Amino acid sequence: MNKKIKRSPLFYVGDKYKLMKQLIDLFPNKINNFYEPFTGGGTVFLNINANKYYLNDIDKNLVNIHNFLIKSAKNPNKFFRDVEKIIYKYNLSRSYKKNIIPATLRKEWVKTYFAKFNKEGYEKLRVQVNKNKQNNPLILYILLIYGFNRMLRFNGGGKFNLPVGNVDFNKNVVNALNNYFDFVFDKKIYLSTKDFRTFFSRKKITKNDFIYLDPPYLIAASEYNKLWDKKSEADLLDLADSLNKQGVKFALSNVTHYNGDRNELLIKWMKKYKAHKIISNYISYHNNKKKKIKEVLITNY
Repeated sequence: MNKKIKRSPLFYVGDKYKLMKQLIDLFPNKINNFYEPFTGGGTVFLNINANKYYLNDIDKNLVNIHNFLIKSAKNPNKFFRDVEKIIYKYNLSRSYKKNIIPATLRKEWVKTYFAKFNKEGYEKLRVQVNKNKQNNPLILYILLIYGFNRMLRFNGGGKFNLPVGNVDFNKNVVNALNNYFDFVFDKKIYLSTKDFRTFFSRKKITKNDFIYLDPPYLIAASEYNKLWDKKSEADLLDLADSLNKQGVKFALSNVTHYNGDRNELLIKWMKKYKAHKIISNYISYHNNKKKKIKEVLITNY
């Protein structure tokens, strides 16, 4: 398939961008309603053609950013003006417009000059967002773009505590934003912040709909997997069985093996369905070594 894959402008941890060409060929061709209870950054829904999109994520700040970007699609020029006001105010790098980083800094810190340059402004902006109890989605988005591993992370007191990353507001970010705005502009998208069990409890799902499940991986070591446990995994697999009994198509992304660990619950369960091998090359933010990982897409069609 030569279809150009759109990437989410959140560049989120667990982003399926690099895997989408493999996944999209395994998805149904015709979809009425698309349901995604673990939307994350949104790269998957951006590459799905459906009549309606029911998107959900338990992270309220993440969903607020999606809501904000969807509203901004009606006036992208205002969005970029508002972004630039903040970037200029806090003197953050902006290579999509101009390379403002001094040559001396680039020479001294060859591989980390973005982080060195942006650190002061980023930390001042982080202080501002933590003074405001209601997180501004625009500022949170900018912090995410300039933050380490482009994550949303808060401490126990609700303070945004991610350090600066070695990243920049570059042309890739602008292109991803424009693609996002173009896609969502005329789409019927419904967002929620529910537990996946609650998300499905009142939905009337039909045989022409499609469910994509990309939960936190039980045996992987990502930051956002910490809230996931065997009970959650078992409940999700039971839910998939229930969808199958209703004749509803679903696809589930997961890993069966990760650095010596095995997800026995998943391995046993997936024998009932079709398991497609997905070639992945995830790198943990704890270290830059490639992981020994077996990723699968499990489908009931």
